Amino acid sequence: MPQNLTPGARKRKAIRDKEYAMTPRRRRMKAENQRLRRKAIKRGFNLAGLDYDHEDKKFESIKRNRGNDGNGTKTETA
Repeated sequence: MPQNLTPGARKRKAIRDKEYAMTPRRRRMKAENQRLRRKAIKRGFNLAGLDYDHEDKKFESIKRNRGNDGNGTKTETA
């Protein structure tokens, strides 16, 4: 469900999101995710519907990973 933003707010949010995605930490995490995902697919694993959890060091459901293992994201540490 997308956010209902004004065109100006949408543009500012896109800039903020891009700046965050390009931080050194996020770039390292993205590279690690891509590396492990390609390796797992090559070994024959079906990763449909799974995300890599950098905290638990394993693939888990998107719902579980983005929900901080059922604890929500308000108390999540970076």
